[in-house]
Amino acid sequence: MAKTDRKRKNKRVKKLIAICVICAVVLMVSTYAWFIGMKTVTVNSFDIDIATTEGLYLSMDGNTWTTTLDAKEAVAYAKNANVWADSDDTGLIPMSTVGDMDKTSSRLKLFEKGSLTTTKGGYRLLTSRVANNTNLDPDKGQYTEGKGYVAFDLFIKNLSGTEYYEDNEPLNEEAIYLTYNSAVKVASEGGVADSGIENSIRVAFAQIGRVVATTETADDITGITCTDAGDGESHAKVTGICRNAQIWEPNDTAHVQNALNWFQKSCKTRKAEGATVSDPESYNDAACATLSTSQAYPTYAISRALDVSDNVDIYDGTEFNTYTANTTDYATYAAGESESKTYKLVNFPYFTDTMKNVKGADRNTFMTLAPNSITKVRVYIYIEGQDIDNYDFAQLGKKVSINFGFTKERYTEEDYEEYDGPTTGTDAEHTS
Repeated sequence: MAKTDRKRKNKRVKKLIAICVICAVVLMVSTYAWFIGMKTVTVNSFDIDIATTEGLYLSMDGNTWTTTLDAKEAVAYAKNANVWADSDDTGLIPMSTVGDMDKTSSRLKLFEKGSLTTTKGGYRLLTSRVANNTNLDPDKGQYTEGKGYVAFDLFIKNLSGTEYYEDNEPLNEEAIYLTYNSAVKVASEGGVADSGIENSIRVAFAQIGRVVATTETADDITGITCTDAGDGESHAKVTGICRNAQIWEPNDTAHVQNALNWFQKSCKTRKAEGATVSDPESYNDAACATLSTSQAYPTYAISRALDVSDNVDIYDGTEFNTYTANTTDYATYAAGESESKTYKLVNFPYFTDTMKNVKGADRNTFMTLAPNSITKVRVYIYIEGQDIDNYDFAQLGKKVSINFGFTKERYTEEDYEEYDGPTTGTDAEHTS
């Protein structure tokens, strides 16, 4: 074997080792369909490992900092409001969100099924907001989360430069990338292949607020909320962030045929004048368009509670039943005043695996973090009910493996054709 070939092989081996270390999340839960909720097996264990590259440090308690941690097993701060969807009476229940944050409660706005009734062309959907903004725990000083999803606080220390910017201004912040090996799939042990459950998983990252990286008092770090606070003397100055969550959609171009068959069986095109969702005359007899197993499709996510008068069918949207009266694009939604947002379903622009896999100079920024800062990020893991892959039998997949990681490195060694030096170990080998 030539010397150059040996070097390349050794480099690949080292990279493969790095892949195992960067960031792994293995999630074992029961799941319940958006539609009817079949009996499933509840599994009461998680194995969540997270790691970062040089210059980024992680903590669950605001006191112990490391580049690698097991989120479920790591010591979390005493007054945390983390939820793991691992009790005997719960699992991952399909939700929907467009990433809006509630600034009062510092919680992600999530919506869950209130009712689902069959229509000639699909299912009429009613939803209510998850009550994670109503119950303030007096002992913890935090609002309790609902059931059916995972949520936990992760603190990220970014040691870069010495200047700290108190203003909530993304232009002052540094680009953070999602590592190429970040992935969601059915677990190799305990999971059932070909169900498609992995294709409707979402992971949301909500930046709550931040303090200067030199902050040493754990209470000042863990107590960060969406509101500016502190005086910089007796307490660290908190910069409230609370910007809309960045939501990752894995497997955006992957769909199992069973999910598409379900869609094809259930969906019929809706007439432009078919305003009443339960009226059979609102639908044509023609089935909706045939979808591909290898093409990305939009998710018309829920932006508010839906009641009977909203007349929403789960398949509403240009790409599905062609009915557009209940949908809008995200730019239009975001431009509206919060008091007048009457939109129902929003074509949400996720950060997708397709975006993640872009390499080199065109690599897409996942989120930004201020230099010399500690940022409180609330991580949500849930099933997106409006995803076309979320059908009744998807839950039979039972166990999902989630792997994600962050890096500040825009380039990897693979971006330099003639590079023959040591490996950085900062990212996985790119695969398309």
